[in-house]
Amino acid sequence: MSEKFETWEEFEKELNLTPEEEARINFETQLLKAIIEARKKANMTQEQLSQKTGIKQSAIARFESGKQSPNTDTLFRILEAVGCTLKIVPLKK
Repeated sequence: MSEKFETWEEFEKELNLTPEEEARINFETQLLKAIIEARKKANMTQEQLSQKTGIKQSAIARFESGKQSPNTDTLFRILEAVGCTLKIVPLKK
């Protein structure tokens, strides 16, 4: 995209995301924020998390920056290491 946009709304409109795509992006964004917050609350650096989980620090950095999504096994290893889990809850309508 070489166009310049004046507002975020203009950029979003150009993306032309489906509601499902937008929901997935929002979910991943919230999940990443929660993982980073949980790691920091556990007073762990990415390197310490790496040592505890056996996941390379560079991979953790890619997950936290949103460049790559962890698979389910990796996600649960990270969550367990920071003392968290996932919970399925109904969507708010």
